[in-house]
Amino acid sequence: MKWTSLIKQSALALTLTSSLYGPLSWAQVGEPEIEDLTFGFIKLTDMAPLAIAYEKGFFEDEGLYVTLESQANWKVLLDRVIDGELDGAHMLSGQPLGATIGIGTQAEVITAFSMDLNGNAITVSNKTWQQMKPHIAKQADGKPVHPIKADALKPVVEGYLDQGKPFKMGMVFPVSTHNYELRYWLAAGGIHPGYYAPQAGDNSGQLNADVLLSVTPPPQMPATMEAGTIEGYCVGEPWNQQAVFKGIGTPVVTDYEIWKNNPEKVFGVSKSWAEKYPNTHIRVVKALIRAAYWLDENNNANRAEAVKLLAKSEYVGADYEVIANSMTGTFEYEKGDVREVPDFNVFFRYNATFPYYSDAIWYLTQMRRWGQIAEEKPDDWYMNIAKQVYRPDIYQQAAQALVEDGVLSGKDFPDFSQQDGFRAPQTHFIDNIVYDGRTPNAYLKKFAIGLKGKDKV
Repeated sequence: MKWTSLIKQSALALTLTSSLYGPLSWAQVGEPEIEDLTFGFIKLTDMAPLAIAYEKGFFEDEGLYVTLESQANWKVLLDRVIDGELDGAHMLSGQPLGATIGIGTQAEVITAFSMDLNGNAITVSNKTWQQMKPHIAKQADGKPVHPIKADALKPVVEGYLDQGKPFKMGMVFPVSTHNYELRYWLAAGGIHPGYYAPQAGDNSGQLNADVLLSVTPPPQMPATMEAGTIEGYCVGEPWNQQAVFKGIGTPVVTDYEIWKNNPEKVFGVSKSWAEKYPNTHIRVVKALIRAAYWLDENNNANRAEAVKLLAKSEYVGADYEVIANSMTGTFEYEKGDVREVPDFNVFFRYNATFPYYSDAIWYLTQMRRWGQIAEEKPDDWYMNIAKQVYRPDIYQQAAQALVEDGVLSGKDFPDFSQQDGFRAPQTHFIDNIVYDGRTPNAYLKKFAIGLKGKDKV
């Protein structure tokens, strides 16, 4: 890097301030402290920013030489980041938060980059779908009216309960978006998804449950359902479309319909790694921002090329047609029912890459709602945890450096002078309940099903 450019970036870094972020120790965007890095991921289409940053040379532009390694499951991935075997990873949004507050594993993990919005769906077995169909309204052409609410599943679940049989569904990890989205959808339809009771030593998440949820790694979801172990699941792509292609199940609702433009994955690193290698971290975020921009550029014009890359065995390893079914702006529900969903995968639009405090707080509210956070916490506790884990200050430095480099424009990013880390109150939920991240306890009180206030399990 030229010294003049380095001096400019250093001066810029020192002048950036925000009343919310408080006093900052801005790292210079200087040369990377380490160049050889290994990042982990799970075989899902939303790992795309990592693959694109690698394939398009964005990491190398930052002086970084990256190896990407698929991981067996989310627990292994998180443990390897904490242990230092991985420098960073594609993570569930809830993983850095869960680790920081000690759900399952206690460790300080942070994120300065949100990898995408949306990208998940809930799929049910053929048998369950046939049982649901009589309870679903139809369009003039005979196709189901979407979104399909869990109200249509409720009589099916009640039939199982009347026979003394458990109705089982899969999700990918206890602090995953998929767990919380599936629980949200079920509860909105009057189906209790169960509580966690850590103080009683019960971390099954099945206490008082009408539907028993359990963990299954994403690539194994279709086979697990086909074997009859579960009747449905919530997972990211391409594993919902895989069920359609194999003829073993039907996606009934996307997370875009449960919560429009919901945050999905993040790029996570240990706090100690970020403090040891600040320049490297900023440069990683710069490369990932460029990749996300490329993925959404010119109204998704690059998606077909992205699908070809993701279909490689070293990335997602699914057929091109299966990945393309959702990645290129459509989504297939019942076989042959293909609908336009241009925002099923969003990587850059709507400030998708910015790590909002309000996104973090939503996940924390769901941890509290379902008992993973066992006791009532004041609103400022939620804010403090969000600030520990989500790092818009680091993101801002990376974004400003890209603007200084002439790679992206200031209009591509939030107005940092006005940004306080909160989205405006969000209204597009399947149950029409409004979420305002500034008032987490008031938000929890809006739900008929779930812990709130001084409730304990």
